[in-house]
Amino acid sequence: MSMETRFSFGGDEHLLCECSEEMSFEAFFKAINSVELIRESNTEGILEVCGGNAAYLVKFDPDLVHPEQLLEIVKNLELKASSSTPVIRTRIIEVPVYYDDPWTKKTMHVFRDRHQEPTMTDLEYAAKLNRCATVEDFISMHHNSPWFVSQVGFVCGVPWLYQLVSRDNQIEVPKYVRPRTDTPRHTIGHGGCFAAIYAVRGAGGYQMFGITPMPIFEPENKFSYFNGEMVFSKPGDIFKFKPIEEDEFKEIEFAVEKDNFEPLVKEVEFNLDDFLKDIDGYNRNLVRELYAS
Repeated sequence: MSMETRFSFGGDEHLLCECSEEMSFEAFFKAINSVELIRESNTEGILEVCGGNAAYLVKFDPDLVHPEQLLEIVKNLELKASSSTPVIRTRIIEVPVYYDDPWTKKTMHVFRDRHQEPTMTDLEYAAKLNRCATVEDFISMHHNSPWFVSQVGFVCGVPWLYQLVSRDNQIEVPKYVRPRTDTPRHTIGHGGCFAAIYAVRGAGGYQMFGITPMPIFEPENKFSYFNGEMVFSKPGDIFKFKPIEEDEFKEIEFAVEKDNFEPLVKEVEFNLDDFLKDIDGYNRNLVRELYAS
């Protein structure tokens, strides 16, 4: 169910803007476009704008802009964002994934007492819930269609991913019953309808499907493909997972350490209206653009 954006002040310096009560591509685009317009407005007193899943947060200085004045400015900019064509210039990025890897398998066995089905692996459980005959079928379901980065954060650098498929075809898997105290760095996790890549090693409750050798967070600026940024992912990015085996995982890991790794990235235009008219066809074109020479 869609809704008009709900605005609420958080203390004296924050304005929370909730675009929808539920996750949807339309709500993501509304939030992304609103954030972009607010940043471009260069309004005196707006200190920062942070996008989220179907929402965004505006930090402001009440000594420079009155809260009610700010609210009116943001409402007008969001109205403009809502009426604009839902098109963004973005990147499609190939992300290598070693599915069913030994490191996440070792971790999951340590914490089986916290899982819904202790006798199953996370992949087996996900395959069962998503009506896949085999784990291999589920892995194909996971990597065949691209994923949309709807927000970055919670833990620094973590991209939150929503698969570019119809709602009926979304992968859905609940989080662990009780969270783990450990998750390997770069784990490809899943909870609810969202995937996430764990930027650092730490606690977590998402189901673990595999691991990528490709860093997405680097505070020491060691990798040239980050282009001087601390965080690789950006809201609006599109990820295409590529299954790899252990030998290729180690090759990429070695190349990363030598700063000789460069992910496959292509600039693309994403039109939400065209995507919703023919989801499968649009995804095929996106992947075709990624691998075009």
